[in-house]
Amino acid sequence: MMRTLAHLSWADQQQDWLHQSHLTATHRESESVPGIARTKGLTSTTMTTAALPARFVRLIVGYDGSPPASRALDAAVRLLQGRSGRIDVVYVTQLSSLAMVSPGAIAEIESDFDEIEQELRAAAAGQLSASGVTWEFERRQGIVTDQLIAAATTGGAHDNQIVAIVVGSSSHATRRAVGSIAVGLARHSPVPLVIVP
Repeated sequence: MMRTLAHLSWADQQQDWLHQSHLTATHRESESVPGIARTKGLTSTTMTTAALPARFVRLIVGYDGSPPASRALDAAVRLLQGRSGRIDVVYVTQLSSLAMVSPGAIAEIESDFDEIEQELRAAAAGQLSASGVTWEFERRQGIVTDQLIAAATTGGAHDNQIVAIVVGSSSHATRRAVGSIAVGLARHSPVPLVIVP
């Protein structure tokens, strides 16, 4: 039986769209995706391009200027090719618990974050300038996974748009094994997640 977008829920439509894209996506064990095998909770699947829904696509890209973040931004541009949508480039800062002791230390760290934000905004602009995609840059403060999820679930999300989070995978074996941002998002994200190798 052929499924059409009109017969799918909003979340199923988002999943179908990501399954039709050409990157590697990671799904949580609790999600049921026909034809995809599961191994120990997470599965990576290579996808191909197919017919796409004509809906606005909002991609939340975690960005810190690192090579994995740059790859995620490039991947988001490719995902938006030929589609109506926007990339939200999100830089998340986190204050150390030690810095909370001194108001002077907090002011100095905030000043450093302001400088880093300007550098990252300029780097993202340089990377996106030739793409022609619509994008915005936002700085958030808190735990990275929580803030990326918050950015995806707020900011005008509604039924006629597809929202997904796009992040790069860490190249460090330790990070991949223990507590990486990608793993945290795979466990907790209520929206589709694209992890770019």
